[in-house]
Amino acid sequence: MFLPTRVTPASRQAFDLLQPLRQWLNQLEIGNADIAQLICRVVPAQCPFERSLQFRGRTIMRIPPLCKLNPLYDEVVGLRFRALCYLADVCGKFDEHRKQEGC
Repeated sequence: MFLPTRVTPASRQAFDLLQPLRQWLNQLEIGNADIAQLICRVVPAQCPFERSLQFRGRTIMRIPPLCKLNPLYDEVVGLRFRALCYLADVCGKFDEHRKQEGC
């Protein structure tokens, strides 16, 4: 009698195509103030797609944040956070949009 073996999710090896890119983003070190400022300008602080559509003062529809659908969302937000930390800790810049002399 033939009994098929059950494959559990833990025993299955899933191949993640984006894993090398995730590792690369997580291993990036911020060492330049210009690059850190560029990252802070390019990566938004909050999802730009989230909207509330209003008609005559009443909300008729709400578009939820779509950034969570991005498979690299956590890595990109982490990169932006590291860039902000670099600007604050190393360069002494607390406002990402203000240019100061020095760093």
